[in-house]
Amino acid sequence: MQFLCRWVFYCLLISVLVGSVSAFFLIALDFVTEVREKNTFLVYLLPLVGGCIGWVYHRYGSRVNQGNNLLLEEIHSPSSVIPFRMTPFVLLGTLGTHLVGGSAGREGTAVQMGGSIAHQLARFFPFDRKEHQTLIILGISAGFSAVFGTPFAAAIFSIEVIQIGIYRWKLFLPSLVVAWCSHLVCLIWKVKHTIFPMVPFQLELNLVLGIFLLSIASGLVAKVFIHFTHTISNYSQKLILYPPLRPVLGGLILVLLFSLGVSLDYFGLGVPFIQEAFTENLPDDAFLWKLLLTSITIGFGFKGGEVTPLFFIGATLGNLFSEISPPHMVLFVSVGFVAVFSGATNTPLACAIMGMELFGFSAGIYFLVATQISYIMSGHMSIYPSQVIGKKKWFRPHSHVGKKISELK
Repeated sequence: MQFLCRWVFYCLLISVLVGSVSAFFLIALDFVTEVREKNTFLVYLLPLVGGCIGWVYHRYGSRVNQGNNLLLEEIHSPSSVIPFRMTPFVLLGTLGTHLVGGSAGREGTAVQMGGSIAHQLARFFPFDRKEHQTLIILGISAGFSAVFGTPFAAAIFSIEVIQIGIYRWKLFLPSLVVAWCSHLVCLIWKVKHTIFPMVPFQLELNLVLGIFLLSIASGLVAKVFIHFTHTISNYSQKLILYPPLRPVLGGLILVLLFSLGVSLDYFGLGVPFIQEAFTENLPDDAFLWKLLLTSITIGFGFKGGEVTPLFFIGATLGNLFSEISPPHMVLFVSVGFVAVFSGATNTPLACAIMGMELFGFSAGIYFLVATQISYIMSGHMSIYPSQVIGKKKWFRPHSHVGKKISELK
């Protein structure tokens, strides 16, 4: 009984803290996005802001610069409490990135804040090694749920993202409780999440074929995104030895692309453009532009997540494939939305559940199949190099099992 009461208290405390900080982050993010949209000249400040972010992390936050991978490393091999400064650093860094139009997301920020805040409890209460891992997982669940408003997907994501093909089901219930309570805290703070159209279930031969092809393409596009981002990051580290100069160069490249006529639609978070994908025919190359700009932004060291840009890439890719069956545009876009995310994070079940929470359960079978196909097609790659391969994918050798993604050649 004492054990249960103790962890109920911890879960509620994590929910209130992470939910409140995430609510502030989302409100602030809306504000800086509105400021940028009204003052497009701010895009030209990308190199300056990038340099400031790079210098702060280089001078004061070299360890927390690992971002989400630091959380995964501490889950795999707990060594010390995650520095609390991860929270203000990633919060301010992400807001700065979005203020000047960097193409980044918000999931990474919320997850890092959630994990670091939850892990601070270890400074005040006695926890063993396993409980340290649990705190971080609960923080990940709380942050993910707060930012997207999808508690069931958040709970599964937190136990699925650690090891590919392995689920820590013992932690599902506490993760769900924390995710749901964190979501409620956000609602209490009057945070409004994006509303998407509900997708009805329909069964037609050309529709099934189109979704199958989209699922394959989603996995391949996710693979390209990961490759681009990691390649840019690796080359920037080799060519520019002084870390603060890396986002300066990335900012200059983004400013050059903007000056050459790349639409502002591909800068920043891009939620309005995602919503347009459900109702309008968009440029065929929209997903490529977002992929390129996000890879440059993240690869050169700006702060923010990759998930919302992945939603953008997936939604616009689905919009392109909807030409196979134009009346079913909403279904194609919603499937692309979650399938690219699945391929990039190796979390097919969480992505399928997210699809159901956002777009309705009627088309759930399409989400389940599409996310699994994309997951397989992306191979052993991930936006989180610290993910451990728990089970091999169909076409990969057993020798990869137990290794981190970063250890594969």
